[in-house]
Amino acid sequence: MKLDVIKLDGAKAGDIELDADLFGLEPRADILHRVVRWQRNKAQAGTHKVKTRSEVSYSKKKIYRQKGTGGARHGSRNAPIFRKGGVYKGPTPRSHGHELPKKFRKLGLRHALSAKAQAGELVVIENAEAEGKTAALAKQVRDLGWKRALVIDGTEVNENFAQAARNIDGLDILPSMGANVYDILKRDTLVLTKAGVEALEARLK
Repeated sequence: MKLDVIKLDGAKAGDIELDADLFGLEPRADILHRVVRWQRNKAQAGTHKVKTRSEVSYSKKKIYRQKGTGGARHGSRNAPIFRKGGVYKGPTPRSHGHELPKKFRKLGLRHALSAKAQAGELVVIENAEAEGKTAALAKQVRDLGWKRALVIDGTEVNENFAQAARNIDGLDILPSMGANVYDILKRDTLVLTKAGVEALEARLK
């Protein structure tokens, strides 16, 4: 499939042939869902923690005698039945991540790219270069109509462009190796540089 290439000022800069294996698939929600869930679970901190009855601060002494009180038998005030007692089987620090085959993760990225292409939310620019001035880049982005955009460059991000884009709300930039399903789907517009397209094709083939 062919797509027009533009410059940051909106001028046309030719066209580019996109690989149908990356940008021409029929997007499948189940594949995208599995990859996004894998990403989010892997990113979850898992630092939640409660105190068990052996960890709460209270005396270990038996709170009253076993028999003759007319009440139930209890040994420790740390038991979960009491206020400020330990928690039974509460959460402990752990990893929420799970395994997902590398081939499936690549497939998910291809479907994410295809979803953006099919929805008409894919833009290819000649390069992501700027003078390092936020105001100038912000005006260009506003004129192009990008409200929530992700820019994916080649193997390295242009330093001046990254500096100019740093304080623009709704504009993010990643190198091609940082491209991932969650970030692509989260934005309204996916912007690829020509170098980014080449790097993604080399990475995903």
